[in-house]
Amino acid sequence: MAARSPSSDPSLNLALAVVASSTAPLLLLDGDLTVVAASDSFCQSFHIDPDAAEGVEVFQLGKGEWNAKRLRSLLTATLSGGVVVEAYEMDLAVPGAEPRRLVINAQKLVYGIDAPVRLLLAAADVTDARLAAKLKDDLLREKAVLLQEVHHRVANSLQIIASVILQSARKVQSDETRLYLHDAHSRVLSIAALQRQLAASRQGTVALRDYFTQLCQSIGASMIHDQEEISLDVDIDDSVVDADVSVSLGLIVTELVINALKHAFPDQKGGKIMVGYRAHGPNWTLSISDDGIGIPTDVKVEPGLGTSIVEALGAQLKARVQVASAHPGTIVSIIHNQIAVVAAEAQSAV
Repeated sequence: MAARSPSSDPSLNLALAVVASSTAPLLLLDGDLTVVAASDSFCQSFHIDPDAAEGVEVFQLGKGEWNAKRLRSLLTATLSGGVVVEAYEMDLAVPGAEPRRLVINAQKLVYGIDAPVRLLLAAADVTDARLAAKLKDDLLREKAVLLQEVHHRVANSLQIIASVILQSARKVQSDETRLYLHDAHSRVLSIAALQRQLAASRQGTVALRDYFTQLCQSIGASMIHDQEEISLDVDIDDSVVDADVSVSLGLIVTELVINALKHAFPDQKGGKIMVGYRAHGPNWTLSISDDGIGIPTDVKVEPGLGTSIVEALGAQLKARVQVASAHPGTIVSIIHNQIAVVAAEAQSAV
């Protein structure tokens, strides 16, 4: 700001000191909207000669780009005390250059009944910030579209792989090999169902009721040959979880439902499988139950791949896996208890 002799008006001296020390683009105007002082940052930002700015009506600054009807009306109303200009946006159309987007704030300074009217105007150039924000939004939208496309392509590829595995299972002579191939076929189909659910979700969170319902419908369609003999139902509350958590939960449901379909109902026996989920604050329980033959008591069963997968996913979610008899059948629960987890972590740190 150009040097100015001290005034006998203390309020003016204070306002001049504020403008002089400011790093923000500021103008001090009088009751006629004439420039009393301009901060250095204002002059630098808008290419205004500091010496030529003082004593000039604000609308005559530069090449006349500040002579905007809406700005004139707002500043006039602010002087009368009718409005306060806060975050008013306007385009500064500089001749021979691209328009600049400004955010204007104006405040009437009142020191007393007989004190001269002063107006403090702040102008921030947000053009680059708005362009950067738009670019970021465009990139996020493009990323979301590409991610959806990846999900669709992966699901389609998994479907093709499942078909190839099934064809191979029909050709092999070994019953054991055929069993393994059918098992692999079921898992690939279930993973494909998970991918389709993720592709359908455009949010960072997933509503579990719809998610598990559609997932179980996909599993049932691919693995249950007679829907009247074996039913697969869900009983889910209104919980919503992050997308990455939903993937782990979906994999657990897939593994446990497949396991129930393979082992709970031998000899074409009919029955029911229920997938349940209940949350209470940060604590939740996911359960997969059946009314099949239950846990064998006379045969030692070695943990299989599905059991290892469920235990690993449970540990990832900081939950414990609990297997119990349901009388009849079996119920497997994945229990997340935040209080218990915190207590265990505190105990291990001792």
